[in-house]
Amino acid sequence: MANEGKPLHQSIAGEAMPREKLMAQGRAALTDEELIAIFLRTGLQGCNVLELAAKLKREAGSLAALGRLEAMDICDLCKGIGPAKAATLAAVFELGQRAARETQTNAVFNQTRVVYDYFIDELRFEHQERMFVLLLNTRLELIRRVEIGKGTLTRLIVHPRDVFRDAVRYSAHCLILVHNHPSGYPDPSAQDIELTKSLLQASAILHIPLLDHIIIGAPGQNRLPYYSFADHGLLTP
Repeated sequence: MANEGKPLHQSIAGEAMPREKLMAQGRAALTDEELIAIFLRTGLQGCNVLELAAKLKREAGSLAALGRLEAMDICDLCKGIGPAKAATLAAVFELGQRAARETQTNAVFNQTRVVYDYFIDELRFEHQERMFVLLLNTRLELIRRVEIGKGTLTRLIVHPRDVFRDAVRYSAHCLILVHNHPSGYPDPSAQDIELTKSLLQASAILHIPLLDHIIIGAPGQNRLPYYSFADHGLLTP
């Protein structure tokens, strides 16, 4: 432990440390760096815990980007941070994201923008294609979300049975398919179009409506950050 900096409970430059500040003023009073420092607990040799927290956020590019990193990515991002610190940070970010999603369980998914807002923080910095199914009840409230596939930068292969398996299992009234394009461009590929056609055929057989297939991209000049098959009138069998 000789290579670690000053521990969290000690003051730095005469200032109250994050833990004491949180207890005295509440969590909202802390900066991003101070919150990160609480989980890091100690700094590194020549770098106190607040400096280390600031370096982590800076190297990641933003707090949101840091929150999407796996533990090993955090180790690679900042040399000297070991598995214990990295795992703690990754776990707390994941817990926060799960809590945020839980508060949206009763959201009504009746607009494309609602779906986009639900997923954007999770998929904004994703380097792989990921595909999800939102299983909805008759009021278009979320019963369950299921991740059904993860692919490469440009390719993800999913079969219609993967999409409808849990819809049948959980007695969903209808569903929405969602996936991201890591390139940031949400326009559908030929594969996306073919998959949607196959899903519409399965939907008609199973009597479980496919309300939409939404592709999450990134904001761009003169274009929406998402593509909706329903909004474009492309959900007819």
